[in-house]
Amino acid sequence: MSATLAEWWGQVQTIEKGWLVFGLGAQIIFFLRFVVQWIASERAHKSIVPEAFWYISLVGGAMMVIYGIHRADPVIIIGQFTGIFIYCRNIYLILRTKQQ
Repeated sequence: MSATLAEWWGQVQTIEKGWLVFGLGAQIIFFLRFVVQWIASERAHKSIVPEAFWYISLVGGAMMVIYGIHRADPVIIIGQFTGIFIYCRNIYLILRTKQQ
């Protein structure tokens, strides 16, 4: 099995390795939003969604859209792009509330 994985990795072009790293990085950032939300909820002893959740969601979602475009994967593009509108709306509401 590891020989097969090593063979596959050896055949992957350098630019594609970069895209794989980018895509994995996007997934990690997207996952971190859940960690932030979990920690905030544990500290408050109730379920809350901290401001950082929306910023991390926006960055991770945007990275996933970029990766989806590179991979020409409409499922990733549509799934993540629709979320970006929700993240932007929540950030807008947060910023508007802070200005008032």
